Amino acid sequence: MRTNPVKTKIMAGGSSFGAMIFEFFTPGIAQICKAAGAEFILYDMEHTAVSTETLRQQFALCRGLGIVPMVRVPTTEYDFIARMLDVGAMGIMVPMVDTAEQAAFIASCCKYPPVGRRGAAFGVGHDDFLPGSPLDKMKAGDERTLVICQIETAKGAENCEAIAATPGVDVLWVGHFDLTNFMGIPTQFQNPRYLEAIENVVAACAKHGKTPAFMAADQTWMKDYLAKGFRLMAYGVDIGIFQNALAQGIDFMKSETRGLAREAAKAKRAAARSARPKAAPKAKTKAKAKTRR
Repeated sequence: MRTNPVKTKIMAGGSSFGAMIFEFFTPGIAQICKAAGAEFILYDMEHTAVSTETLRQQFALCRGLGIVPMVRVPTTEYDFIARMLDVGAMGIMVPMVDTAEQAAFIASCCKYPPVGRRGAAFGVGHDDFLPGSPLDKMKAGDERTLVICQIETAKGAENCEAIAATPGVDVLWVGHFDLTNFMGIPTQFQNPRYLEAIENVVAACAKHGKTPAFMAADQTWMKDYLAKGFRLMAYGVDIGIFQNALAQGIDFMKSETRGLAREAAKAKRAAARSARPKAAPKAKTKAKAKTRR
């Protein structure tokens, strides 16, 4: 079975960067992200209508590219978690994790017995349809699956150390918009309460050997949260990246077109002035000399 180089890297104290996909579930997106330098793709089910069949195809497209497919399931349900693992996800993110008990349940869904409760199926998507020892495959599956708990509520922030201490949890991923919403300070990302929560998450991860993670919308966010100690990071989401790049290009073309139109109008006025016939010079008349008598 394939290993998970992202998990290996961050568990050794390194950093890993990738992409979040909300909209462009296309045949080429895995290769496009890989060509851009992404080490993982985090596909979203929470805020999209993407189907299991579509994600199964996306995970298959990641084979052979060295890019790690991960998915955010919509809720803390065994059916979502186990099914995504069986069709090939190497990482599972669960939103709005509030307690250590919830985190423990999530981890159990990602592990085979006796540690967890994941059902056994072999010769399917997660093991690339290959033959081999079921015992070896279960061991490899447990080792490679990255378990990500999102800290997105005030309760989750309060319990972040207990969540980080939960066996089987690998990553605490801050959902900053939801976190400020549930703290009653929507979008106040410089609010001291929010910043304290961020510090607590990073400290909890450092104490228990886990990795803090974040989605950074631009370079300002990247610089700030890398400096805070976040080591697993996605750059924006596909919709925003595409829309912003397209808007920038279209705005440039519109601006250039307006500039060219101004230059053309200026040249036209200059040409009109040049083509205007010059008035004939007036004939000089000799002034009659007045004689004095």
